Amino acid sequence: MVANITTGKDIYGALAYNQHKVDRGKGAVLATSNIREPDDGRFGVAALADELLRWMPSHVRTEKPVVHISLNPDPEDRLSDDELTDIAAEYMEGMGWGCQPYVVYKHTDIDRPHIHIVTVQVDSSGRKIGDNRRNERSVAETERIERKYGLHRAKGRKRGELWRLAPVEPEKGDLKRQIASVVKPALSMYRFQTLGELRALLALYRIGVEEVGGTRGGRSYRGVLYTVLDENGERTQAAPLKASRLGDDASLAKIERVMASSGEQIAGKELLALTRHRVGEALLDATDETELRERLRERHIDLYLRRNDTGRITGVTFIDHETRCVLNGSRLGKEFSANALHERFAAGRNAEPERLRQSRRRPQIRKTHPSRRK
Repeated sequence: MVANITTGKDIYGALAYNQHKVDRGKGAVLATSNIREPDDGRFGVAALADELLRWMPSHVRTEKPVVHISLNPDPEDRLSDDELTDIAAEYMEGMGWGCQPYVVYKHTDIDRPHIHIVTVQVDSSGRKIGDNRRNERSVAETERIERKYGLHRAKGRKRGELWRLAPVEPEKGDLKRQIASVVKPALSMYRFQTLGELRALLALYRIGVEEVGGTRGGRSYRGVLYTVLDENGERTQAAPLKASRLGDDASLAKIERVMASSGEQIAGKELLALTRHRVGEALLDATDETELRERLRERHIDLYLRRNDTGRITGVTFIDHETRCVLNGSRLGKEFSANALHERFAAGRNAEPERLRQSRRRPQIRKTHPSRRK
C-alpha cells in the first residue's frame, strides 16, 4: 500500500476534487469521523467544508492546514468497503489524526480501487498536529497495515530507484558511452508517441535529440543526432553524435517503431488514466511550479515545460516513471495543458492569501457511514 500526503490551504479544492469523482459515478463517500451526517445522507462540498473549518478557531496560524491523503493498495489486493474504512481509521490513528474530523472517499475511476481522506491538521484549540518525520511514520504505518491485512507489500521505493538513469556529465569524457547508457534503455523501456515527448524524456538526462535529413550522392537520407545539453536545457559546444555510432537500438527506425506502438499500448493498458489520476492528485492545490514539481516527484513523475522568450509556458510534458509513459499535457486533458498551467501559476503568483473561515469549537461525534451512497 502506497500513501501520498499533500497539504494545502484550500479545503474547497480538496473536497471538490473528490466530489467530482462522486458526481461522475466513479466515487463515493465511504465514511466520516467527527462530522455530522446530513439528513438525506448526501454529503456536499459546502457542508463538508463548513464541518471541517468550524473545527478550527479563528486564530489558526498554520499556513497549510488542509491535509489530503490517498491510500493505494496493490492492484491485486481486493478489499471490501468495510476493510477500506477500517484501514482509513487505523492509518489516521497511527498518524496522530484519529481525533480530527475527516471524510473518506472511495475512488473507482481506475482499475485499482483506492481511498482518499480529507482532514485538517489543526485541533480545536488551534494547535497544529505534530508532523515530525511524517513520511517515515507513514511508511511504517502502511507496512503495519500490509502485515495485518495480508496485503501485497508496496514496491514503490524500489521502483523509484530503478528508473533513475545518470545524466550526462561532459567533464567525465566518453560521451558516446554516457549517451548510449541513457538512450538505449530509454527507448527500450518508455512509451512515447512523438519526437517531442522523447525530447522531453532525454532532456532529463541532459541529452538532446534532433532529426536530420537531406540528400547525399543523389539519395535522400534521414537520421537523428544526439547532443549534450547544459543545466538550462541549451545545447552545449560538445560535438553531436550520430545515432549510427550507437547502433540500431538508438536509431531513427527504433524511435519510429516505439512511437508507432506506444499509442495502442498506452490505451490498451489504460496507462493514460493512471497517469492522469496521479498528476491530478499532485496538481490539487499546487499554486506554483515548484510545489507541483515536488508533488509529482513524490509520485515518480517529472515535469518538462517549454517556454517562449517572454516566459509563457508553451508546452507541457509529464514523464511517468512508474507507467513508463511520456505524455504531452494535452493528452491528459485540457486542465493539464500549457495554457491551463500558465494561467494557474500566474493566478497563484497574484493571489492574496485566503483567510480561513471563522469557526467555533464543537464536541466530537462518533464515526458514521453514509446511509446513501452514489
